[in-house]
Amino acid sequence: MVLLNLLTFGLWSKLGRLTHYAFDAVLFSAFLAGMKRSTGLTVSLKRDKVAGENPEVSRWVDKYLGVGEWVMDQSVAIAGSSGWFERTR
Repeated sequence: MVLLNLLTFGLWSKLGRLTHYAFDAVLFSAFLAGMKRSTGLTVSLKRDKVAGENPEVSRWVDKYLGVGEWVMDQSVAIAGSSGWFERTR
């Protein structure tokens, strides 16, 4: 493993760390989507609080929260079609 690390200049550890951070970001976005669905609370996207005058940041935040909504939709669809979960409402 040390030889592989020397040959790749430690890129495997950096790739693993980047993958871990990306997974954490998606998990947090899905948490925010679940909180929005169960309580109605959502992140305030007022321009002066999040992005200032930059519309690009606001668009990135919208995309980030959209990923969480998509992950939540897919998770509910998979759980609903499996035999391990049942609807109680």
